[in-house]
Amino acid sequence: MIESLKFSVVRDLDKLKRELTSYKNPNENIWISKPEVSYSAGNLCLHLLGNLNHFIGAVLGNTGYIRNRDLELSQKDIPVDELIKQIDETILTVEKTFDNITTDMLNQDYPILFNNQKITTCQMLINTVCYLNYHLGQINIHRKLFNKSGE
Repeated sequence: MIESLKFSVVRDLDKLKRELTSYKNPNENIWISKPEVSYSAGNLCLHLLGNLNHFIGAVLGNTGYIRNRDLELSQKDIPVDELIKQIDETILTVEKTFDNITTDMLNQDYPILFNNQKITTCQMLINTVCYLNYHLGQINIHRKLFNKSGE
C-alpha cells in the first residue's frame, strides 16, 4: 500500500510537470485567470506543492516546512523552470517521507485533525492523492482553455 501511494503521488507530480511544460508560452499562459476560472495553473501548482509539503513533508516527514496557503493562491509570474525545480524538490520530500512510513503507521491516527476529524494516516494519504488528481484535472482543463496562441 505504501509503495502504491508513493508511486501515485510521484507519477502525478511528473504529470504536473508535463502539463506545465505543454503550454504555449508557458511562463505567461500558466498565470492566466479569468472570472469563470478562479485560479491559474501556476497558482494551482503552488497550492498542490504547499499541500504535499505540508501534509506529507512537514506532518509525516518532520521537514520543518511552514505553509503559506494565501501566498500559494496569490503569487504570480514564477518562471516554469522554477516551478519544475519546486516539483522535483517535492518529489524528493515525498519519496523520503514515504520510505520512512511503516505499515503500522498507516493504521494510526494522522498526527493532526483533518476537517476537525480524526482520520488514519492511510485515509489522509488517500485523500492527498485524490486532491492532487482533482487539481491536476483542473490544470489540464486550464491548459486546454488557455493554450491557444495569442492568449
